Amino acid sequence: MKLYAGKREGYVAEVTVNGRPLNPRLDLWNHSPSGFEWGYGGSGPAQLALALLADHLADDEEAVTLHQDFKRTVVALLAYSGWTLTSSQIACAIAALKTSSTAFLDAKQK
Repeated sequence: MKLYAGKREGYVAEVTVNGRPLNPRLDLWNHSPSGFEWGYGGSGPAQLALALLADHLADDEEAVTLHQDFKRTVVALLAYSGWTLTSSQIACAIAALKTSSTAFLDAKQK
């Protein structure tokens, strides 16, 4: 199981996975070249959501597809001062996002 952690060092937001720096995955989408952020719904949180999902899923296409919803439902709610997420928590959040998307589409088709 992986452990993701975010903390602030002065004005810098640092994110690690199992103690190593998390790759921001600017190659997939360059939301925020200046780095990660969390606790609101902007470009830095979008970059964090994408990086977390890309690392967790090991599926770049799915990470790109899900990252904006993950930003709104998870990253925007993370504590400003610091946080941790396990791979199990991320998997549960992804499952909830997929379930709510499916429920929405089912309701729309009725």
